[in-house]
Amino acid sequence: MPDLDAIDRKILGHLQADGRITTPALADKVGLSVSPCHRRVKLLEERGVITRYLATVDQKALGLHVSVFISIKLARQKEEDLKRFEKAISAWPEVLECYLMTGNRDYLLRVVAADLSSYEAFLKSKLTRLDGIASIESSFALSQVKYSIALPV
Repeated sequence: MPDLDAIDRKILGHLQADGRITTPALADKVGLSVSPCHRRVKLLEERGVITRYLATVDQKALGLHVSVFISIKLARQKEEDLKRFEKAISAWPEVLECYLMTGNRDYLLRVVAADLSSYEAFLKSKLTRLDGIASIESSFALSQVKYSIALPV
C-alpha cells in the first residue's frame, strides 16, 4: 500500500469496522494522541484514501429478500454503447453494483428486489427496454455466505 504506514492501516481498519468511532477512541486504539490521530484521518481523507462514511443497512430488514446477479451481453461493445448502458443502469436504485467484465459477458450486475414479481417488473420495465442488449442471464442467490465492504489493510 503506497505511502501508508502501520498506523494509517490501523486507522483504516478501525474506521472500516466503525465509521462512527470518536477521534479520542480511535487515537487510543492506534496508540496516538488525539491531535496527531485527527491530522492523519484528515490527511487520509484529503488524499482520497477515505472517500466517504456510511451506514450499512440490512437488506432483508428493508424487505429486499431477493439478490440477483445478472450477466449482460451487449450487441456491440463500442464506447458509446458502453456509456449509454452505464448511464442508464447508474440511475436505477435496484442496481447495487455493476462491473465491466472480460470473458463471455460484458457486464455483471448485482440487483436487489423485494420478491420475484418485483424482480420481474424491474426486468420488464427497465432492463429489457434498453437498446443494444443481446442477452440477459439472471442467477438468484440462495443465501449470502459472506458480505463485506471492508478492504484488507
